Amino acid sequence: GDYSCTFTYSAQGGTNEQWQMNVGMSEDNGLFSCSIWRPQGKSYLFFTQFKAEVKGAKIEHAMAYSQAAAGALRDIPLKQEEFEITETAVSHREGKFRFELSKLMIVAKTPRDEL
Repeated sequence: GDYSCTFTYSAQGGTNEQWQMNVGMSEDNGLFSCSIWRPQGKSYLFFTQFKAEVKGAKIEHAMAYSQAAAGALRDIPLKQEEFEITETAVSHREGKFRFELSKLMIVAKTPRDEL
């Protein structure tokens, strides 16, 4: 529809890693969500940078994780100082990001037409 999610990154290693990206809308079309993650849990990519951008909506909540849940493993969030969130993007913070990313989740609010 009118909303999109773009994930750009720079990384080294991690030959043939499988990643997934899901985008979705709430039933009332009020929220747009975007998730990028490695289903196997931890990624072995050495990320030098990352950025996930949404178009057509404003970010309400976002979280980045160094490890994604898989089997007995739990999600492990990045430290707040490692990434930054703006109205439309989630990205690494230069000099603070520790090069590990396995999951990124964004929930964005869509503009409402007032009657």
